[in-house]
Amino acid sequence: MDFLIIDDDKTARDAASFLIEDEGHYAEGAESGRLGLTRLKEDKFDVVLLDLYLNGESGLDVLSEIQAQEPGLPVILFTAQGNVKHAVEAMRRGAADFLEKPFDREQLATVLARLQHLRQLGQRIEKLEQEVTETKAQNLEPIFDFTTPSMRKVMEVLLRSAKTPASILILGESGTGKSVAARAVHRHSHLANKPFVTVSCPSLSRELLESELFGHVKGAFTGAVRDHWGKVKGADGGTLFLDEIGDLPAEIQPKLLRLLQEREYERLGENVLRQASVRVIAATNRDLKKRVADGVFREDLYFRLNVIAVEMPPLRERPGDLIRLADLYLNHFANQCGRRLEGLSGEATAQLCAYSWPGNLRELRNAIERAVILARGAQIEPADLPSELQNARTGNGSAAPASLAGATITLEKLEELHIRRVVEGTSSLLEAAAVLGIDQATLYRKRKRIGLE
Repeated sequence: MDFLIIDDDKTARDAASFLIEDEGHYAEGAESGRLGLTRLKEDKFDVVLLDLYLNGESGLDVLSEIQAQEPGLPVILFTAQGNVKHAVEAMRRGAADFLEKPFDREQLATVLARLQHLRQLGQRIEKLEQEVTETKAQNLEPIFDFTTPSMRKVMEVLLRSAKTPASILILGESGTGKSVAARAVHRHSHLANKPFVTVSCPSLSRELLESELFGHVKGAFTGAVRDHWGKVKGADGGTLFLDEIGDLPAEIQPKLLRLLQEREYERLGENVLRQASVRVIAATNRDLKKRVADGVFREDLYFRLNVIAVEMPPLRERPGDLIRLADLYLNHFANQCGRRLEGLSGEATAQLCAYSWPGNLRELRNAIERAVILARGAQIEPADLPSELQNARTGNGSAAPASLAGATITLEKLEELHIRRVVEGTSSLLEAAAVLGIDQATLYRKRKRIGLE
C-alpha cells in the first residue's frame, strides 16, 4: 500500500516512514495539511497518516478536507497527546483508526492488518459493483449455448481447462469474443473469487507498458515520482489476461517468459526478485507462428503460452448462432431503451445473414443497438440497419443467403424469407408458385399472411 504521512515533525515522519517501508509498503511525507492535500490531488495514495496537532492547523479539520477531496480514503490520526476523547472524536469524524505516537512495530502491524481487511472488503465490493455494471451494460453473450459445432468445441476445451493452472491462448479475429471467453474461463475456474486483471499490450509505449505490467520504483524513468505496483501484483492469486499478446514489445517478452516459467518478476528500476502466483490467459488476432518465423515474437514464449490454445471462429462462419445472438442483443437494447419491438423482419434477417461481419460480435452488437434506436415500426427493418448491411448481397445479387438453412430461426420465418425471395426473383406469381411447388391460391394466402401484397 502507498501511505502519505502528514506531520510537521520530521523525526516522526521519518520514523513512521521507516516502519512502514520495512513492512514492504511505500511511504511519503508532507509537513503540513496544505501540502498533504496538494499531494493527494497529484497522486493516488491508499492510506493517510495524519497528525492531530499540526503547526497552526487542526488535524480534525484537515481530516474533513481529505474526506471531501478523497471520499473513502482511509485516514489514521495519530498524536503524542492522545486520549479517549480525541480517539472518539476522530472516529466520529470518519477516521479509520487512531494511534498514539511514538508507535511501535506491533501497533503498526495491528493497524495494517485492519486496513488490509478493509481494503479487501472494499475491493470485493468494487468488483461486485463492476460486475453488476458490466452485466447491465453489456449483457454478456451466453457463450456456452452455441449451435455451431466449431464454437461448441472451443467452449468445451475452455471449460475443461478452466479449473487447471495451465496457460491458455485464445486466437481469433477482432471482435470474436476473446475477452468474453477469458472472463468465462476465470468465472468457471478455481480462481473465480480472486482478481481478474486485464492488460492491453498495444495500448502503451514499451516503458509505460512494462511499468503497467510489472510496476516501477520511484525514479525509474521520467515522471516516476513514487513507487508503483503493477498489474502482476494486482492479479496475484488470480488471473492475468494479456489482451493482444502478439503486439507485446520484444524487450518485455523475456520478462513475461520468466513470470510464466519461474513465477518471478522485477519492478522497473529495481533489482529485487518478487514472487507472483498468477494464471495467465493471453489473446491475439495475430498469427503468432508467423510472428515467430519473422523473429518478432520469441519461440520459447510462444510455446509457454500455447499450452491450451483455441481459435474463436469468426461470425461469418457461424450462421447457426448469428440470428440467436442478434435476437439477444435486440431484446437487451429494447429493454434498455424502453422500447417494445417484435424482433427482426424477414428482410432484416436476410440482410444480417448476407453480410460478412468483418467486425464480428462487436459489429453485430453495434448494428443491433443502432437499429433498436432508429426503428420506426414494431420490427427491425433493413432501413434501420447500417448502410453496409443494407447493401450486402450474395454472389447472385440476392440478399437471401443459402446459409440461412440450419440457422436458429423458426420454420415460419424461414418460409417467409424464401417466399419473399422467390416472388422478387420471378416475373409472375404463376412462375413463383411453380418454383415453390404450390398452387396460386396457396401462394396468395401465404402472401397475405406475411403482408406481401
